[in-house]
Amino acid sequence: MTSMTKSELIQRLAEHNPHLYQRDVERIVSTIFEEIAAALARGDRVELRGFGAFSVKRREARIGRNPRTGTAVQVEEKVIPFFKTGKQLRERLNLSGDETGSAA
Repeated sequence: MTSMTKSELIQRLAEHNPHLYQRDVERIVSTIFEEIAAALARGDRVELRGFGAFSVKRREARIGRNPRTGTAVQVEEKVIPFFKTGKQLRERLNLSGDETGSAA
C-alpha cells in the first residue's frame, strides 16, 4: 500500500490535464482543501456525491486514564473530523481482480 502527498496529487492532476499550468492545478487543489476545512470549522457538512461526506463529530468531555500510572485524567470535550465513504467509492474499492483502479 502506498500513500500520496498533496504535491504528488497536484503533479498527477497536472500530468492528466496538460492544458492547465501546474501552478493553476496547485491553486485549485489548495482552494478545494481550504474550502472543505473552512466548512468543517463552521460545523458544516461537505458532501461529494459518489466519493463521500466530510463532517465533524463532537466528543463529550470524559474521565480517562493515564496508561502509565492508571490515574484518572479529565479529557476535555473536542470536535473531530469524520469522513464517510460514498457508495460508488466503496464499490470501486471492493472490486475484485484486475479491475481495481483501472477506471478513472
